[in-house]
Amino acid sequence: MRAGGARVKQSRELAARIGPAGVWLSVLAEIPAAEAAKAARVVEDLGYGALWIGESPAHKEIFTNAALLLSATARLTVATGVATIWARDAVAAEGAAQTLGEAFPGRFVLGLGASHAEAGRGQGHDRPLTALRAYLDALDRDRYEGPRAEPPVPRVLAALRPRMQELARDRSAGMHSFFVPPAHTAAARERLGPEPLLVPEQAVVVDADAARARAIAREHIATRLALRNYVNHLRALGFDGEDFAGGGSDRLVDALVVCGDARLVAARVREHLAAGADHVAIHPLTRTPGVESVLDQLRALAAEGGVPS
Repeated sequence: MRAGGARVKQSRELAARIGPAGVWLSVLAEIPAAEAAKAARVVEDLGYGALWIGESPAHKEIFTNAALLLSATARLTVATGVATIWARDAVAAEGAAQTLGEAFPGRFVLGLGASHAEAGRGQGHDRPLTALRAYLDALDRDRYEGPRAEPPVPRVLAALRPRMQELARDRSAGMHSFFVPPAHTAAARERLGPEPLLVPEQAVVVDADAARARAIAREHIATRLALRNYVNHLRALGFDGEDFAGGGSDRLVDALVVCGDARLVAARVREHLAAGADHVAIHPLTRTPGVESVLDQLRALAAEGGVPS
């Protein structure tokens, strides 16, 4: 089978396996292993198809964390969303991915990305597209000689702007986007074509108190507005300086975060799916430390039919 044909087969099989709804949880990098394992089991028991985890310089190493979460569950797919290319070279990433894929067949997804210049680790960050392309070249040289994953581990790329989306289309099983409205998902699907996997993250605040929910949403948005690539991404979507003031305009908040009940969350997930997403990673936001408040939101969504299946 040609490389392109193999990627298409892999992306379609992965989409079928993880289903339309998953969960994106940054908090799992910040809490003790026992609590994170319990949370992963809750996500699995609620019927979500995949658990997406992130990485930052100040928190848990992402492949080690993925191993803990995979060990704690029986069926759940765990995806790095994403492992930054600045944290380890391609040889280390390939070895880690093969180790997890061989130990947990069909349950690990390697998500890679260039992350943010502001969150760098001392390396140059001037040309993230060039750096990621070179990283993929190094992965493709395939120097790994240990036990291999079967089926092979799917590779997806973090992508917001068109050229990175094209790289994801041409060199991976698909793309994972973060901080995006459904309109971005529609444009990405048009650029990717019908076969590559498309997984947007969708931030939510499941809370009957509208004022509190919007305040939490603004706090989340404000932290991202400090990152240049997100601001440039939002400008490309038609937002401007007025939208970036005070933690975000109402228009920006409504585009990026769903505030309300399970019905509203389900409607937004369906918007992404109708726009071309294969799977939506639901990202509950909270001010409460720990993971229980996040899990309570996921339980509420599942109980009230807020998770398409």
